Amino acid sequence: MDSSTKREVILEHYQNPVNRVQEDVEGYVKVNSNNESCIDNINLFIKFNDNVIEDIKFSGEACAISTASTSIMIQNLIGMDIDEALDYINNFTKMLNEEEYEAKDFKDAVVFDETYKQANRRTCVTLPYKGIIKAIEDYKK
Repeated sequence: MDSSTKREVILEHYQNPVNRVQEDVEGYVKVNSNNESCIDNINLFIKFNDNVIEDIKFSGEACAISTASTSIMIQNLIGMDIDEALDYINNFTKMLNEEEYEAKDFKDAVVFDETYKQANRRTCVTLPYKGIIKAIEDYKK
């Protein structure tokens, strides 16, 4: 994907994010993910059903990269069971760290394949993933 198309995808997910809500969601696990060095502060609301991520919503304020990353993550993880989601996240992290990875399930997430060129953006991209990992760990307990 060329850089112009990547920018378009990021902008689309920033301006029209998937499952953004304005208030807390009843019956969902809530987890906060924030970056202490900037404005990024995202609440994730995850609904689990028999080890499957049935739904994810989010609220909060964040930069274009964090918002787009959250939107894309939500779009990709809904419907996965916990193990599939963790495998996806592990594979996605490999891409961000310039390790060998498979992009077959990334869909729009491939727009972040050159994040390593701007290491400070890695925090923006990974913010929602840190939250979902915490939610999965809490759910497993």
